[in-house]
Amino acid sequence: MRLPWLSSHRLWFAGFLIWVVALYLLSSMPKVLPESGPEIPHLDKVVHFGYFMGGAFILATGILLRKGTDTRPFFCIFLPALLFTVIGLLDEFHQTFTPGRSGNDPFDWLADILGSFTGILLANRFHPLVLKFSQPVPEKSQI
Repeated sequence: MRLPWLSSHRLWFAGFLIWVVALYLLSSMPKVLPESGPEIPHLDKVVHFGYFMGGAFILATGILLRKGTDTRPFFCIFLPALLFTVIGLLDEFHQTFTPGRSGNDPFDWLADILGSFTGILLANRFHPLVLKFSQPVPEKSQI
């Protein structure tokens, strides 16, 4: 199955902007995790890790599609990592002003950073797969 729209870096950058808006909205909510159900220790850290991993994967994939794999590691790894470190810090600061939320948790921030690094590394690893599924199917010549 071919999905040519996957190769559009603009689509991935738009996805990243949606991710940022969703992060702001989620951080503005008093309570995100449900109170019912079993108590899972450190579930909020898992959520932070997963959310930032997804956002970093989206942005890094967009950068790779825009710049190409021959780009220096600064653009593909270090710049997104720095950006997500700052976004995580700002998110924790923002949560201090949200009623019912605790902000400035260094372990939430650490989960954000580790999730971001994981997402960036996954994007760099699976970039060839994204390209493979985004290329059009070659037409068979008629005999």
